[in-house]
Amino acid sequence: MALPKSQPAGLSRRKFLSVSGWVPMAALLLLALVPALSPSRATLNLLTQIIILAVFAMSYDILLGYTGIVSFGHALFFGSGAYLVGLIIKHSEPTLGYLLLAVLGTLLFALVISVLIGYLSLRVKDVYYAMITLAFAEFFLIIAQKWRSVTNGDDGFSFRVPTMLQHRVVYYYLILAFVVVTLVFLRRFIHSPTGRVLIAIRENEKRAEFLGYDVLKFKLISTMVAGVVASLAGVAWALQQQFISPGVMAVDKTIDALLMTIIGGTGTLYGAFIGSGLISLAREYLPELAEIHPVFGHWYILFGLLYILIVLFFPGGILGTFRGFPRKRKSQEER
Repeated sequence: MALPKSQPAGLSRRKFLSVSGWVPMAALLLLALVPALSPSRATLNLLTQIIILAVFAMSYDILLGYTGIVSFGHALFFGSGAYLVGLIIKHSEPTLGYLLLAVLGTLLFALVISVLIGYLSLRVKDVYYAMITLAFAEFFLIIAQKWRSVTNGDDGFSFRVPTMLQHRVVYYYLILAFVVVTLVFLRRFIHSPTGRVLIAIRENEKRAEFLGYDVLKFKLISTMVAGVVASLAGVAWALQQQFISPGVMAVDKTIDALLMTIIGGTGTLYGAFIGSGLISLAREYLPELAEIHPVFGHWYILFGLLYILIVLFFPGGILGTFRGFPRKRKSQEER
């Protein structure tokens, strides 16, 4: 099985100027103008939340969409990032210096835990791997709930953030910069030789192994990258909420990442923004429709129906399905 070849520089520049290049740039420009167009605090908070959850979903897409790994414990990295930054700042001072220390500690913790979990669980496959990751996540969730002297248990704890980050507009632009850097890094990663091996493993793990690739090593790399990005998303989430509770480590968070990835389109990266936007907007506005009709009070049922419709009519996810149209049309023309 031959691995995908890298594109010539000229082709990359043409692609950058094509729809796949200018659409993200236009979306980024529009997001940058939001504070001027709609300076509402609620709007900025919602958009910040959508962007952070999109980064979390992108980290899951590295596992599911590009490596073919299904994890039920990905919230462990998101939650640990949130808890570590919150605890370090709470027990020190809300300064940028301590925040940087907290971020570095989070990165180190994510690397160690991802290697440990990956090495112990990646030797098994499919549902067994998913259940082992779920067990690790539940273990850390129990620690967060029971270690009340540190985490305050189910009640959670609040903390102050550096003064600069208390300004919502400033924090919004910092999150925009964060997502741009993350996107550039992840795109370079998936288009690197390592990324192409991960795609080969996703398509046919046995054949990639027969070609001489150390499948376990490449899966570990994928787990490490996904874990670090998810932890940074957890840090960003904690700094926005300024409050941490065990819910950030619950399996619900992993399910959210799974749904956002599938709805937007696995193996697309950008689909994470579509999935995050739909889920966040549904949770924000569907409950308010209960005033119109009582059936909207059960918004989670409506959201379930929405998810079923998306799966039925967009089997490759919303972005994945639309991306497939040009290839399908070209294939039909060739016939």
